[in-house]
Amino acid sequence: MAYTLNCYGYFCRCFMRSLLVCALAVLAIDTALAQRFNITPANPILLGDPITISLTGLPPGKDVTISSERVMREPGDDKSTLHRAEATFTVAADGTLDLASAKPKRGSYARADVRGLFWSMLPVAGAIDANRALMEVRLRADAADTADAADKAPGDKALAETALSFVQQLAEVKTEPVAKFPGAQFATLRDPADTQRKRPAIILLGGSEGGTYVTRAAGALASRGFAVLALPYYSPTDWQTGRAELASLPAAFMDIPVERLNEARAWLQTRSDVDATRIALHGTSKGAEFALLAGVHLPWVTSIVAIVPSDVVWEGWGDDTAKAGTRSSFALNGKALPFVPYADFAEEFAGYRTGEAVRVRRPQDKGRAANPAAAVAARIPVERIKAPVMLIAGQEDQVWNSAMMAHNIAERRAQAKLDTVSLIYTDAGHYLSGTGYNPTTQYDAGPSKAGGTPEGNARAQADAWQKTIAFLKRTLGVK
Repeated sequence: MAYTLNCYGYFCRCFMRSLLVCALAVLAIDTALAQRFNITPANPILLGDPITISLTGLPPGKDVTISSERVMREPGDDKSTLHRAEATFTVAADGTLDLASAKPKRGSYARADVRGLFWSMLPVAGAIDANRALMEVRLRADAADTADAADKAPGDKALAETALSFVQQLAEVKTEPVAKFPGAQFATLRDPADTQRKRPAIILLGGSEGGTYVTRAAGALASRGFAVLALPYYSPTDWQTGRAELASLPAAFMDIPVERLNEARAWLQTRSDVDATRIALHGTSKGAEFALLAGVHLPWVTSIVAIVPSDVVWEGWGDDTAKAGTRSSFALNGKALPFVPYADFAEEFAGYRTGEAVRVRRPQDKGRAANPAAAVAARIPVERIKAPVMLIAGQEDQVWNSAMMAHNIAERRAQAKLDTVSLIYTDAGHYLSGTGYNPTTQYDAGPSKAGGTPEGNARAQADAWQKTIAFLKRTLGVK
């Protein structure tokens, strides 16, 4: 069982890495052509900020195909992959085309969506220009009858072309390692004109992927005006290498101490640039389970964002010597918390060997159905969390039933008349911590299924990201 669940963490990391965006370089392009594209804001664009993309000077009433390309590479991998999308539109009578309102006639996506050419990209074969910046996004407009590469003659010119240069964080954001916590990163926005300013803090908690993956989101939130502590708390053994990324952290997701966050708070209190009276918890998946437990037991928590959350504590995993169904994921003050056991986890994970679909939700749903008394005992008493809570979940989540569990949490808190924002997305799955601008087409490409449609996941990410920032600003008092 430990092997199969560590496989789960590995495959989860592989999928979640596709949500990560590195800083993109500005492409030097022909000025005359660039004038055909109108894009706001100007490069570099902070990933997740709303953008507009339109074209002018196109042939009125004609069909035009817009294509997008970017080079992507997984962290730690040497191989780059070209990703591409395209859509064909009919140009308005005034020669304009606005991607926010124009519905494609055909192409990689079907509905009007300014982000459509980003999230609908698919990996394609082809040589990659050695001078091309990693994950640089190029846009090109062609007359529809010559848009197919097979129909293009050598030297064919685009009607228009440009490039977008995204950055994951602002240049003013400074990050630093935190010696007290293995693998942790602290990020904050430096304002030379206001060196005495204290910013409210966010503690980031990752999911079952473990390790330092959670640190990659720190700069994005810091760019919005928060001090961010990205806190790894678990680091599984890689099933391929037999090594853990952070050897000093627990390699098994068992009895993770909830009170560990008191140490994080104490460290934030030592910072002269942090207002430690305002601290939010931001957790995803198992990190959301962690954050909600902390909200129950740690009164200093100011607000909580729980992405694809759980309403109960689940069984722990990762120790070869532990008998299945005997260990909890979390503990409080040295005492294991009641938990819901899994059922048939090993059978589900056999799909990684056979190629059959692996839906981690199934053994969890089976375990909960078979153990209703355990589910009652393991319920997280969210009505005791006085802090505001935001819940984000996908109805088609195949990793666990986050929508049902978010509904349960929201209903309990509504009964207690507590500040709660609940966002349940109908066509979305488990991977909802992005911004809607990265490709979502490969979430279910392998045996492991996360759920939702590419469009549903991207739209949910984009909507939830903007509402998350607004919620954090409201509850932490950031203007």
